[in-house]
Amino acid sequence: MRRSLLWKLLGINILIIGFVIVIVWLAIDHLAAGYFMALMQRYNISPTASHQMFVDSVHRYLIWVSLGALVLAVAFSFLLMKRVLDPLRQMTQITQKMSSGDYSGQVPFTSHDEVGQLAEAFNRMTESLRRIETLRKTMVLDVAHELRTPLTNVRGYLEALTDGVVSPSRETFVLLQEETMRLVRLVEDLLHLAKADASRGNLEKVEIRVEDFILQELKAFHPQYEAKKILVKTEFAKESHQLKADPERLSQVITNLLQNAWQYTREGGSLRISAAEKPQEIRVTFANTAGELEEKDLPFIFERFYRGEKSRSREYGGAGIGLAIVKELVEAHQGKVGAEILDGEIRIWFSLPR
Repeated sequence: MRRSLLWKLLGINILIIGFVIVIVWLAIDHLAAGYFMALMQRYNISPTASHQMFVDSVHRYLIWVSLGALVLAVAFSFLLMKRVLDPLRQMTQITQKMSSGDYSGQVPFTSHDEVGQLAEAFNRMTESLRRIETLRKTMVLDVAHELRTPLTNVRGYLEALTDGVVSPSRETFVLLQEETMRLVRLVEDLLHLAKADASRGNLEKVEIRVEDFILQELKAFHPQYEAKKILVKTEFAKESHQLKADPERLSQVITNLLQNAWQYTREGGSLRISAAEKPQEIRVTFANTAGELEEKDLPFIFERFYRGEKSRSREYGGAGIGLAIVKELVEAHQGKVGAEILDGEIRIWFSLPR
């Protein structure tokens, strides 16, 4: 493919050079020779022999100069075009490797012209595909791991019941129900995550009062927070902040953050919810009493299946998907998410454009 394109470009250059040579040849025959004849006649010199000698001499030198120019033009064109087309050849080779699952290739580039920009964009695409493939493989392993634990437990209890090792008591059926619910929650989380991935560019935005929306979602969690004796505070301005968002998606964001705060706030702790107006955006912060989460965990808490507080996440059935859903939905609104540990609080925030 590269050779075909290279020879095509060389052929175009040769045609242009040949066309220029023909034009110069005709110009000499019709213009320069005519001017030479007129000059000879002006000075009363017989032009017959001199004219033919002049034309033959010019043609001879033109042939040698044209051949030299053609050789140099082909050589320089070949080298320059080869340098330009090498990144395209490398892209072809890397694309062939990508088709077999190898996303490690990168195209080296030194120029910042159109080909250099293409190579840079190609490298970004390759890196993005590599991350997606890594995420896919990791997600499959994580899903398999999350499914294996409750399924193993259910299988063990069922085998024990079948063999008569465990009597069919109420406690046994309660344990089986709990493991089944873990599976149900995991499947529901995966479904929500898939919907969050597909929500980009498919939002139905309406005007929403942020504070009113948060308070409405908070009502459903009052019994859970009261059961753990968690004090919930809201810090809202007198005037409600308004923005355009998809109510269903924003509801999922608030619900997941409330669920996350309840899940990882120790009994007797506190949760503080605030909304503040920033330039061109509104930021909502959920700050709960710090637990086992550390600074090193913050860059990863929005990744799928990541657990910072591993000792407590399984206790409450979390699979590490809730905050990943939050990130997907917020970014679908062209917003941002973040987390920090400050003054004994874990502060998870999201901001949406106004």
